[in-house]
Amino acid sequence: MKRLAAILVALTVSLAGLLAASAGTAASAPQKVTITLVTHDSFAVSKSVLAAFTKRTGVTVKILQSGDAGAALNQVILTKDHPLGDVFFGVDNTFLGRALDARIFRVHTAVGLDQVPAEYQLDGLHTLTPVDHGDVCINYDKKWFAKRGLAVPTTLDDLTKPAYKGLLVVEDPATSSPGLAFTLATIARYGESGWRDYWAKLRSNDVLVDDGWESAYEGDFTQGGNDGIYPFYIIVRVT
Repeated sequence: MKRLAAILVALTVSLAGLLAASAGTAASAPQKVTITLVTHDSFAVSKSVLAAFTKRTGVTVKILQSGDAGAALNQVILTKDHPLGDVFFGVDNTFLGRALDARIFRVHTAVGLDQVPAEYQLDGLHTLTPVDHGDVCINYDKKWFAKRGLAVPTTLDDLTKPAYKGLLVVEDPATSSPGLAFTLATIARYGESGWRDYWAKLRSNDVLVDDGWESAYEGDFTQGGNDGIYPFYIIVRVT
């Protein structure tokens, strides 16, 4: 079975290290290669960065966006006998176990991995390479709340109160890494015996569950640009 290389969490120049074996080095004449990078729909990299990478390594990167993070990983798993690409970017710690269980990635110790703090090296076999980290949090529209004189909630319990009915949009944990992270946060807060009751309260308070981050932000969030009506949504802040 052909296996992909994997990049964990977010894009950095570590991509150069992953591809060094096939692309040559900047010091030698790089071999011209085209690789397909499978990723989620929110992935963004400028043409100038890709052009600089190609000039340095001789590798042309083709981007294949495949839905939200969870959906993209599901596609990679389902097509593992005939991979969609050469490298996958977008696995985070919430989907790490699913990726490892599927055995879809090849082992690779990336250049510079020794500079990554041990707390982020979650895969001891180096099947996935950690390159970035961030917090998952609830973002809110400050102007929306100021205009209505409504206090911003400060706890998860507050989101179930009548004052915030129909104001929260979240992402589906089956397809979205922020959505899964938020779900895990509620499990951590309310425990195995209480998190389902909490979600029942959210449902009663008209929470909206979207397929992914882009639809939640661009379609339903009040500042997303498409006349959204929900002033809360779940976001990853990369640090």
